[in-house]
Amino acid sequence: MKRAVFFVLNEYADWEGGYLSSQLNRNPEWLVKTASIKPEVTSIGGFTTKIDYQVDDIPSDIDLLVLIGGDTWRIENVSLLELIQTRLNSSKPVAAICGSVDYLARNGLLDGYKHTGNSQYLWRKYINYHNDNDYMNEQAVIDNNLVTANGTAVLEFTNLVLKMIEFNSDDQVNKMTDLYKVGLYNYCHQYGSPFH
Repeated sequence: MKRAVFFVLNEYADWEGGYLSSQLNRNPEWLVKTASIKPEVTSIGGFTTKIDYQVDDIPSDIDLLVLIGGDTWRIENVSLLELIQTRLNSSKPVAAICGSVDYLARNGLLDGYKHTGNSQYLWRKYINYHNDNDYMNEQAVIDNNLVTANGTAVLEFTNLVLKMIEFNSDDQVNKMTDLYKVGLYNYCHQYGSPFH
């Protein structure tokens, strides 16, 4: 069974992982788990989440690491930094959205990758951010084993992550996210009813 770990901090943006986690979790080939630096965290929306893995306990052989944004990504944590660095250097899938992309930029983890984020302006004082020419003014960007997205790009993020991990054909992934992007009736007009 393939495993996806969603890394969340206190005050995480609960809406940023919902589409992706639900697609993965409904597939019998995937198992979704959470990780953090505390045993329990609370989202911006007030949901309390009991965490499955502390950062040091995340198995090294997981198939996908998802970094969910929020208001507390200005953290200093050696284990988290090393985990992300090792996965990127080993070409293992990593997906980051919103505040977690700021964390990657601040720690020099975007080097060598085309990427996007909330705003390069926010990164102007990050001494470890070196590749500003690789920044793309797009909702979400995929480059090899990394997907980055701004905080308004939940569906684009979900779409590119599912494509990165080859969850289904690109056409099927587009169909999955289009249901929420274009709405039920436009979807039915384009694809037919999703309930058949």
